Amino acid sequence: MAGITLAPPGKPAAVRVAGHALTIVGVLALSLLVQLVLIGGLQHNRDQDVAYTAFRTQLANATAPVGPLGQDGHLLESGTPVALLSIPRLDLSQVIGEGTSAEALKSGPGHRRDTVLPGQPGASVVMARRAGFGGPFQRIGELASGDQITVTTGQGQYRFQVLGVRHAGDPQPAAVGKNEGRLTLVTADGPPYLPTDVLRVDAALTGTPVAGSGLLPAYALPDDEQAMAGDRGALVPLVSWAFVLLLAAAGVVYTHQRLGLWQGWVIGVPVLGALGLAVADAIASMLPNLL
Repeated sequence: MAGITLAPPGKPAAVRVAGHALTIVGVLALSLLVQLVLIGGLQHNRDQDVAYTAFRTQLANATAPVGPLGQDGHLLESGTPVALLSIPRLDLSQVIGEGTSAEALKSGPGHRRDTVLPGQPGASVVMARRAGFGGPFQRIGELASGDQITVTTGQGQYRFQVLGVRHAGDPQPAAVGKNEGRLTLVTADGPPYLPTDVLRVDAALTGTPVAGSGLLPAYALPDDEQAMAGDRGALVPLVSWAFVLLLAAAGVVYTHQRLGLWQGWVIGVPVLGALGLAVADAIASMLPNLL
């Protein structure tokens, strides 16, 4: 009819819902990538600086841990600095913390609790991430026989000589002798962020080991501190943050419909971004600890 104009039909509700859902998924995917690569790397560097200062003070005061127990007789808290690791070939210097859970390895290499500290008789195992949160062990696969590794603990400085690199299926090295020490570095094998198995670097102590003060029994090692394990305790915060994210997303959609597109974006981007990072951090804790 002449003189009458019809408003263009709006998008079907199903299309709008699908668009909002894809937006939320995109925010989560981007947040996870940013958390693992950028923010995780910054977090790792900050935690390393704090741990280095704390451990230097302990070394100066002769209070650095030399076993699984602290001065109060209780198990060391996860992340407590126990050693300094230096690999000249890789230009790598890291503080080793106690514990190997996914949460602990966000801050740097971790000492497996059911093994001796480096420099003590027996086998010591240190794990670290390959790619995420700074990826401190991303290049240990480049080490070759004869390369040097230095570890400083509360008992002194110890030098190790690399024996070789082991991939899945490679033969195990000979058992450690009674008066020998060995250090094994462990990380993920395969493409970055797509681990296929575990990579190990074995190194022999070149000096005389020093007696320690015991170790945690293997049966007492928590499941989330095993190689390639995730932190199941992160499920509760993940669900909580995800619920808050969904509520916030609903609020952003409502704002978009009531006030307009740009108002919805101005309010929604910082809110969804912050909540997306919180969800991504919880997801990162549930992923394999060597990722």
